[in-house]
Amino acid sequence: MESTDLHQGIRSLRKSAKRLASSTEKERNQLLQMIGEGLRRDWETIKVANERDILQAKESGQREALVKRLVFNDEKLHASLLGLEQVASLPDPIGSIKQRRELDEGLLLEQIVVPIGVIGMIFEARPDALIQIASLCLKSGNGIILKGGREAFQTNTAIVASIRESCKPSRLGSDWLLLLESHSDVDTMLGMEGDIDLLIPRGSNAFVRYVMDNTSIPVLGHADGICHLYIDAKADIAKAVEIAYDAKTQYPAACNAIETLLVHAQIAPDVLPLLEKRFREAGVVMHGDEQASKFMDCIPYQEGDWKKEYLALEINIHVVESLSEAINHIETYGSHHSDAIVSEDDDSVRTFFAGVDSADVFANCSTRFADGFRFGLGSEVGISTAKIHARGPVGLEGLMTTKYLIRGSGQVVASYTKDGGRSFTHHDLPLDRPSMLGEEVL
Repeated sequence: MESTDLHQGIRSLRKSAKRLASSTEKERNQLLQMIGEGLRRDWETIKVANERDILQAKESGQREALVKRLVFNDEKLHASLLGLEQVASLPDPIGSIKQRRELDEGLLLEQIVVPIGVIGMIFEARPDALIQIASLCLKSGNGIILKGGREAFQTNTAIVASIRESCKPSRLGSDWLLLLESHSDVDTMLGMEGDIDLLIPRGSNAFVRYVMDNTSIPVLGHADGICHLYIDAKADIAKAVEIAYDAKTQYPAACNAIETLLVHAQIAPDVLPLLEKRFREAGVVMHGDEQASKFMDCIPYQEGDWKKEYLALEINIHVVESLSEAINHIETYGSHHSDAIVSEDDDSVRTFFAGVDSADVFANCSTRFADGFRFGLGSEVGISTAKIHARGPVGLEGLMTTKYLIRGSGQVVASYTKDGGRSFTHHDLPLDRPSMLGEEVL
């Protein structure tokens, strides 16, 4: 797309986003339903486009992890449709009241939730991510600019065409959504700080760093998914084996799959042979330190392994002497994404919860639960490891901001100075009354 055309397209999208932000919940929910119906209607076209993308990816020698992310099959469609339904069922975030306070008689303050505005989303080769992102932005009243991986271009184009067709009967239209085509489009977008309010990149560490270093637009997201599972000395061995197996093999290309397994030395002789058997049956390549190699057949640890994000059927195994050593290892080598402990000891679990500084911390369950749909958020635009604004799976709440509304009856600040004679009451009021955006409240 020509740079001038793209600027105009994004500025037009910004106007459409304002219309979306002022729409009713009913309108947005109906549109989500129509999009789901459209995906079913256009499924054969979308499936053919996906098959072409997969074939091209294989022919060009793309990594297996990328090809797996690229697949958009019946199961992924079903999950996407469930996500649309769940997003529609969520409470309307627009206009909800965070605070209501009487500053003085006849002077009322409200803090209300509003859309961020225009979101620029740059994501990897996962077509189902496009549907998740679009549904959350629609429900939250945000305009969305999408740039998917080139490997999924045909699938993404077919999905966006379906969404646009489904939106035609609605007053809201489809101009709140824009699909970019090229890397140069991304560079143009990075320079549009006056028109784009937030960027969410999902991809490699190098790419996320590139986005952060080449824009003044706020950036939300994570660079790496180096996730850990620690099997404590007081773990239930059967639970530990099943959880570790799921966390690595259920979908190894996901950012919340574990890359390093930490095992307490006391339990290692019992659990590692069982894990070796399960992993070997699944085709998992195992890298282990000197202690791990005493109990299982694995590739000897090499310098740098602890920092690797395999995104494949490959895992590091490290035997530790204590819970504190496990926590220190996660702090040193982890990416603050998702980490878990398996233990029947409540004190160990509490220590792990308090000591591990990650967006998602689990006990006695798989790290693969780190997901917006599984958290009941409907879907997610990604998982953030940032500590400001949003952290963990980013759903509707992470796409909202707030603004203050104040309604008075002629008050001026001079009245509240030393010589003015008036004082603030600062009396908090119930939140269950209509906002200033709706019915009269004074």
